Amino acid sequence: MSDHQIRDAETADLEAILAIYNDAVLRTTAIWNDDAVDLADRTAWMAERTARGYPVLVAVDDTGDGTGVLGYATFGDFRPHHGFRHTVEHSVYVRDGERGRGIGRALMVELIDRARRLGVHVMVAAVESGNTGSVIMHKRLDFLQVGRMPQVGAKFDRWLDLTLLQLVLDDRPFPDELS
Repeated sequence: MSDHQIRDAETADLEAILAIYNDAVLRTTAIWNDDAVDLADRTAWMAERTARGYPVLVAVDDTGDGTGVLGYATFGDFRPHHGFRHTVEHSVYVRDGERGRGIGRALMVELIDRARRLGVHVMVAAVESGNTGSVIMHKRLDFLQVGRMPQVGAKFDRWLDLTLLQLVLDDRPFPDELS
């Protein structure tokens, strides 16, 4: 039995989302930024995602012990060009100390369902290659590893490789226009 639930993020969740994001920035190679952001940044980020009809999901504690937001996931445009309009790139982050409990997977299952309902054709994951837990989780969710780009990033005084994975969400033979 799960001790968390997945729901749409609310404004009240932004402080926790900010803490998870900044922890990933400052302590991990999951996000290739060097500088922490403030609440105004995450507020604008969430407003932009939701204005475009994209989900921002949170996993929240369901035990009543007050631990709150355990992780979050979202997707956005893969690339800004019209030809990529059927493809999204997603991100999923789990709070330090909560990883390995199935929270990321639960967020991804709901995110994949939301993408299908929105008519998305392909989801793309761009994962730092050393993050084997994330690569394995994606493969278990039927993502196919389609590429590895050596030394395309840098953080913590070392080069980073990028693993690209994708999941085709439907079997449309031709792209139709999405509304």
